[in-house]
Amino acid sequence: MSTAGSEHTVQGSEDTLESGASPLELFFDLVFVFAFTQVTSFLSDHLTWAGMLQGAALLAALWWAWVGYSWLTNAVPAEEAIPARLVILSAMAAMLVASLAIPDAFGDGGVLFGGVYFVVRLLQVALYALATGDRPETRRAILRLAPGFLGGPALLVVAGFFGGLAQGALWAVALAIDYGVPLIRGVVGFHVQAGHFIERHGLVIILALGESIVAIGAAGLELDAGIILAAVFAIVLSAALWWAYFDYVVPAAERRLSAAQGHQRVRLARDSYSYLHLLMVAGIVFVALGIKKTLTHVSDPLGLIPAVALCGGVALYLLGHNAFRLRDHGSVSVPRLVVASLSCALLPVAVQAPALVTVAILAVLLVALAAFETVRSREFRRKLRAR
Repeated sequence: MSTAGSEHTVQGSEDTLESGASPLELFFDLVFVFAFTQVTSFLSDHLTWAGMLQGAALLAALWWAWVGYSWLTNAVPAEEAIPARLVILSAMAAMLVASLAIPDAFGDGGVLFGGVYFVVRLLQVALYALATGDRPETRRAILRLAPGFLGGPALLVVAGFFGGLAQGALWAVALAIDYGVPLIRGVVGFHVQAGHFIERHGLVIILALGESIVAIGAAGLELDAGIILAAVFAIVLSAALWWAYFDYVVPAAERRLSAAQGHQRVRLARDSYSYLHLLMVAGIVFVALGIKKTLTHVSDPLGLIPAVALCGGVALYLLGHNAFRLRDHGSVSVPRLVVASLSCALLPVAVQAPALVTVAILAVLLVALAAFETVRSREFRRKLRAR
């Protein structure tokens, strides 16, 4: 994975000098740290199945906003032009307000959330269209998708005036439109700088993992032996999640996306990164919720929903990796499927045994997976170094 500020050349018919994530992009991403934290807090305060669906919908909306700007800054050097820079900073301010509205996004703050979220998306589409005027095919591509990219968020504004099933239905339709338009209308005309694109998504995974670490300190409890031990297992679990992505997935994915050319690369970027990375981010956010509840009740069993969040979050994260690998390479990781299955099978234990035991078992499972894959991938790493 390239580092911020580094430059490298992608070989092939699309040889271009690619730069790493810019300071503006890194600064912009900070607002999503707060947004992820707000989603975790929303889930913690709405421990019902309806609340879980609402939290998942909020995360899906926030993720799609981030995705839009990841494509924008991949195509437009926004930091170099002052007007473009100001648009990005304005979108950052709007996203901050949207994040502040998350706790009441399905209540009295629904219209506010929908309104500022629409502004975030409008700024992205407008800047994309204006800044790519010298590339007609790209400008036509974003304008082709614009009705869906703006129509979905506009429905969220309307949803703010309703409640109950009507509100939920409008949210479902809005997200279906927003996520569906790139599949239905295609991504012909877009271009992807592979190294920059991979780096941006790696950074957002780190941001999401940061939320699991924030959850460790957010419990605000007096320290005792049980809490300290649970915190250690929680950080080990977070580190193992990091290891699972960056130690094996990223090198293979970078080779695959860099080798792809033209429209094949764009479709691969859309499917593997814009869509499938949501599963990983969602898994991390649910794990963060489970960690937060674990530290609150170290000696007690987790409730059903927090247990599903913790165990299911780990499983969802690993299943997201397998979906990613299946799209990229046409294969799956059996060890990751096994650990995902074991994480789900741990659910009956999680609702009976102390929460400390559950997080400890999950940490051990993920560390064992990391150790097994690290040993088994020595030959793969040797070939990477030899290239």
